[in-house]
Amino acid sequence: MRDTLQNVGFEQIRKFLPPGEDINMGNDFLVVDVQQHDSGSFIDSPFRTDAFLAIFCEKGGFDVEVNLRKFHIQDNTLLVCIPGYIIKVGKMGAGTTLYGRIVAMALSRQFISDIKFDFSKLFESRLMFFYDPRIMLTNREMSFCSKYFHLVKSILDTEITTKTTAVKSLVESLLSVIEGMVNDGRDVEMEPSRSAQTRLNILFERFMSLVSEYHSTERGMTFYATRLGITPKYLSRLIKDISGRSAPEWIDAFVIQEAKSMLRYTDDSIKEIVYKLNFTNASVFYKFFKSQTGMTPSEYRNR
Repeated sequence: MRDTLQNVGFEQIRKFLPPGEDINMGNDFLVVDVQQHDSGSFIDSPFRTDAFLAIFCEKGGFDVEVNLRKFHIQDNTLLVCIPGYIIKVGKMGAGTTLYGRIVAMALSRQFISDIKFDFSKLFESRLMFFYDPRIMLTNREMSFCSKYFHLVKSILDTEITTKTTAVKSLVESLLSVIEGMVNDGRDVEMEPSRSAQTRLNILFERFMSLVSEYHSTERGMTFYATRLGITPKYLSRLIKDISGRSAPEWIDAFVIQEAKSMLRYTDDSIKEIVYKLNFTNASVFYKFFKSQTGMTPSEYRNR
């Protein structure tokens, strides 16, 4: 039976996370704390959510697919999933046990917009997250993050009137810590200036957001450059300089991911996929798909 991809709103995301103690703040912030010795499994239906997800695995292990790429999560691993990513968490194998702790944190778009953390600091890292969403942590780093969750839980268990503000401040601080963990040891460009680099990163993120939203219908550089208020030539150079990949390559990456998802998780015919992805005809789609994957769409679906 073919898996069906589900688009999951924040209010539904709880059922896709492992069983554990909920710590929540309305429909904007959720932490699930799993501390058990258990041979159970996660729900393995693929889903796409508009929430920001961070899953901290202190001890244990499970398999996960993110954007149709398979990864193994193990001790001291942080899994970062940005809104729009396709996620499928595999069942734990027979006889597999989970010791220790897994903490899953979900933030809604509204929560993200309300806090003061500058997400543009993480946008450069989005390049890494797109291909490998894992961050390996040291024991000390994992312990440090765990203290944040304990403090958040303690605050939410109180009746103080300022707990919402306090929790948002703690989350801002934790995100800053994660940003530091992600970027530690990476080369930092000294040119252009810090303010100019920030602007370039913001433009890059806006481009990526537009591609995420419009890749099914818009392939041309003029569309994205116009939406960003810059010339296509400048946009091409900017994307290449920041990411090392051209803008068309990024557009193709999103399109092929969407095509694979539709082939894997829907019963849409090739003709329907060609139409939904705005290809001129099936021949063009077949040529594009094979150039990207080395397989025809039918071969990929039936493998």
